[in-house]
Amino acid sequence: MDRFVRDVRHGRFERTLAALTAVGAAVTTAEIYFEHDKASFGDPWMWAPIVTGPIGVAAGVAGYASHRLAKTALPLAAAIILANGVQGVWLHARGIHQKPGGWRNFRYNMEMGPPLLAPLLVTLVGGMGLLAAVLRREQ
Repeated sequence: MDRFVRDVRHGRFERTLAALTAVGAAVTTAEIYFEHDKASFGDPWMWAPIVTGPIGVAAGVAGYASHRLAKTALPLAAAIILANGVQGVWLHARGIHQKPGGWRNFRYNMEMGPPLLAPLLVTLVGGMGLLAAVLRREQ
């Protein structure tokens, strides 16, 4: 445990955070699939996080296994995932706006419309991957 704390204190957390990015991408992709399936994938953009999620899993595992891939493939995949999360926030906000009453009926539309904060989870996974890419590798 002391070694783990020392590694974190000195910014050596690349492998662990890359692995956590892979796990986070897998769990998030599964959750998004179930939620978007409930909506019958009514908008083609609903497939975007389903496609980018496995890319994040592969990049996270690759970043865990290889220092070179942690500095090349992982940040590229993480940036794509982060951008997809930001896009999701915009699309969900647009969906709330298009509901009857729009933003004036905020409380109801937040509960019954697309979840505004859910795409931020995708953004968080992308941010974890970017952070893993700038940290030093554990020894």
